[in-house]
Amino acid sequence: MADVAVETSELRKTYVSSSGVTEAVAGLTLRVGAGEMFGLLGPNGAGKTTTIGMLTTRIVPTGGVARVGGADVVREPIAVKRHIGVVAQYNNLDRQLTACENLEFRGRYAGLPAKEARRRAIELLERFGLGSRATARITEMSGGQAQRVMIARALMHRPDILFLDEPTSGLDPQTRVNLWDILREIRAGGQTIVLSTHYMEEAEELCDRIAIIDRGAVLACGELAELKTATGLRTVLTLTYDGDPEKIVEQARRLAGVADAEVSENRLRVFTLAPEGILAALVSAGQDAGLALADVRVVRPSLETVFLALTGREYRD
Repeated sequence: MADVAVETSELRKTYVSSSGVTEAVAGLTLRVGAGEMFGLLGPNGAGKTTTIGMLTTRIVPTGGVARVGGADVVREPIAVKRHIGVVAQYNNLDRQLTACENLEFRGRYAGLPAKEARRRAIELLERFGLGSRATARITEMSGGQAQRVMIARALMHRPDILFLDEPTSGLDPQTRVNLWDILREIRAGGQTIVLSTHYMEEAEELCDRIAIIDRGAVLACGELAELKTATGLRTVLTLTYDGDPEKIVEQARRLAGVADAEVSENRLRVFTLAPEGILAALVSAGQDAGLALADVRVVRPSLETVFLALTGREYRD
């Protein structure tokens, strides 16, 4: 493997239908280093799954170039598949087979001899705490157990690069944290991981570098500290009123220390470096305008701050 595991240049995917043209991915340029955990962070519909689909040869790009493990995803799809393991967004295990059989079949498909596939399957199930569930059918497993089986299956042929498309979506908090531990362990072993997620905490906890994408475009990319610096380390104040705060948004923008202010329904969101003095002024302004304050939220500089500063709207579930 070269120093660069995944590289894209102006990668695009456009869908044409009777309702018009949809640009799912709009000129994506990224580089993922070998051995790093790289996060694709964005709301639902941002283009994450389409990007993963193109990088894993499931979706043919409309334009641009993508190389995975040094192989072109369009011209050398078989070579790409030798390098990758994929965990899809939804459970695509064979529900009529046992956990061990699901892994064995993947190993045989990848060219492992029968005995080696069996040995490798049992080894991985033990590693992921599923040794006692090896003979259980997928229909008998919880969502968290099935997700661990999917990750184990993706590792059967020891791929250089592991792609995970929203692997913890829909899981309870305890299961999600346990899966984080598994991913950290895999990463510590030198595995390159590309992780698509819409959970900011997940990206912040796990990833070496993060690309924030929305509407198929990269809004920012880098280490968390770099992303914070790029947005001026702003604190986000969100004040919810019982009326329309549009009447005080211009006043908020003129306050010293306010970088920007915007309104979404009955919420006023203010980006600032000095939240303490600004908050008091906003409360006073709302009272003068006859707006009763219902709620205040203060978000200190974090990945969420970066996201909100870049997209200018609430994070979408």
